[in-house]
Amino acid sequence: MPQNLGKPVTTEKDDFSFTYDKEKDLGFFASNRSGNDDLFLAKPLCGLELIARVTDAKTGAVLAGAKVSILDTQNNVMATESADAKGEVSYRVECGKAYTLQASKEGYESGTFPVGSEPKGGERRVDAPLDPIEKIITPTEVVLNPIFFEFDKHNITREGAFELDKLVEAMKARPEMVIMVKAHTDSRGSDAYNMTLSERRAKSTVQYVISKGIDRSRITGKGYGETEPKVACGDSCTEEQHARNRRSEFLIVK
Repeated sequence: MPQNLGKPVTTEKDDFSFTYDKEKDLGFFASNRSGNDDLFLAKPLCGLELIARVTDAKTGAVLAGAKVSILDTQNNVMATESADAKGEVSYRVECGKAYTLQASKEGYESGTFPVGSEPKGGERRVDAPLDPIEKIITPTEVVLNPIFFEFDKHNITREGAFELDKLVEAMKARPEMVIMVKAHTDSRGSDAYNMTLSERRAKSTVQYVISKGIDRSRITGKGYGETEPKVACGDSCTEEQHARNRRSEFLIVK
C-alpha cells in the first residue's frame, strides 16, 4: 500500500516519477518544490538495528532491567535504555559506523562491548555478559582497570567514573567493607609536585565514591606520589613502565 513518508521525502508540492537504480543504489524523482520542474537525487539511508542481550556471565541468566548505553566513536553517550524482560535493548543506528555498548547492573561488574562497523543494514545481535561483582574482590583489594586522569589534572573522567562505579557496586555488595585509596604517579615531575597531584587525585576518587551513596566513614584516600613505584626503573622507565607506576589501588582495610 502506498505510504506518504512526509518531508523531506514527499512534500505538498508535485513530487512524482520516482525511480530507483539498484546497481548504483540511488533514486531519482521529479518535483516543482524549488519553483521549477527539476530532477532530484535521493540517496537511501542505511539503517541497522543493534540488539544487546545482557546476561549473567556465570549462569547465563538474562538480566532484565540492566542499563545499556550506546557510545559513538568519540565516546559520547548517545542514549541509555533499560533491558526488557528478555535482557535485551535495541538501538536503531546508521550502517558503516562503529559503536560501543556499555552495560551495567547492580551487583555486577560493568562491561564494555565494542561493535565494529557494519556496511549493510538489517539486524545485529551483541552478547553482553556481566561478571558478578564478587569477581573483582580479592582478600586484600578491589581490582579495577586503570583509573585514567587527564594530563596534569585530578578530575574524574567519564572513563574513570565507569571503573569507579564497579568499586561502588563492590562496596554495596559488602556493606562491612572499608576501602583505602592509594594514588600513585610516575617519576616524571618533581617529588613535591607529584605528591600534591596524587593527593588531589586520591581526594577526587574518594569524593566520587561518596557522591554515589557510600558513607564517608567507609573510604579514605592518600597520595603517595612517586614513592612506591610498581617498577623501580628510576630515570630510565619506558612508557609502559611509567603507565604501570601511574596507578590507583583500592585496599581492603576492614
